[in-house]
Amino acid sequence: MKIGIPKELQDKRVAMVPATLKKIAGEKLTFLVEKGAGLNASIPDALYAEVATLSSRTEVLKQSDIVVSINPLSEEDCALLQTATLMISMFQPYTDSNIIPRIKEKNLRAISMDMIPRTSLAQSMDILSSMASIAGYRAVLTAANQLPRYFPMMITAAGSIRPAKVLILGAGVAGLQAIATARRLGAMVEAFDVRKAAKEEIESLGAKFIEVEGAADDQAAGGYAVEQSEDFLKRQREEIQNRAAKSDVIITTAQVRGRKAPILLQKTTVDKMKPGSVVVDLASSTGGNCELSKDKEMVYHNGVKIIGNSALAAEMPQDASFLFSNNILNFLKLIIKDGQLNLDRNNEIIESALITK
Repeated sequence: MKIGIPKELQDKRVAMVPATLKKIAGEKLTFLVEKGAGLNASIPDALYAEVATLSSRTEVLKQSDIVVSINPLSEEDCALLQTATLMISMFQPYTDSNIIPRIKEKNLRAISMDMIPRTSLAQSMDILSSMASIAGYRAVLTAANQLPRYFPMMITAAGSIRPAKVLILGAGVAGLQAIATARRLGAMVEAFDVRKAAKEEIESLGAKFIEVEGAADDQAAGGYAVEQSEDFLKRQREEIQNRAAKSDVIITTAQVRGRKAPILLQKTTVDKMKPGSVVVDLASSTGGNCELSKDKEMVYHNGVKIIGNSALAAEMPQDASFLFSNNILNFLKLIIKDGQLNLDRNNEIIESALITK
């Protein structure tokens, strides 16, 4: 069985790295890698040549039984695939309702890694968590780079400087990593999340938990936020506005699966923030948690910088590629037996990820 790894056209990451390929090279599998696939992630072709065949993009797509990519292939690329080729990627069918009919129309099959259930059993394949962890880390560094002052407290001969105040909205994987990173940099950190289970995790990292009573039950949400009542949202907005006015940095990470991201920072809230403050919105690709944020742009409003970026993981392409690759490896072990594809529909993980039923 041949597994193809094409170069990402608008992403510095690569879907699989040589170190991962070495772990399964002896499983009756051969790998075809597009020349230059890993260069933007600082992975030279010479390392791939040790475990894979380097070829042109056209040949990789034409000859592969399985094609692994981070971003979905274009229609032009799909036209080169053999009938029934299995594509493994991040298709995000919740945000693109036409993606499944388009794939079926071309007689192809697809696994969407963002559809893998976020359970303990599937944790080693959870690409969303892997990328979110990097995004949370990178969000703090981005904010620190844009903030016109120190993160830690500094005591100098010229005077003392108080530590920056950082507010994290949403304490999932990205939020928790942001908390940990901001604390390492010496900031005072407080965090808010509607999920009750987040309180203990937030406090274990040394941050203060902002609690708003009356949140809807979230136990069955699989790690995502859930929709809340209007009364709760009103009280939430008031509390966040009070905290935001005193913050130097706000990082927002809250997303509801299959829906527009909830607005946590309204324009009126940003109006009350201090000049020089920074907002990093990790939910900008699904509408944003900040009313003023624009995806892939930096917006200036009354001296406040609002950075909309849901793709911060791609800014650390080497480690992001390594983690993505390991998630793919663990999934391949699940669907390949003795060198043959085995899509066991009775397996919850496979059934959830297979979007072309």
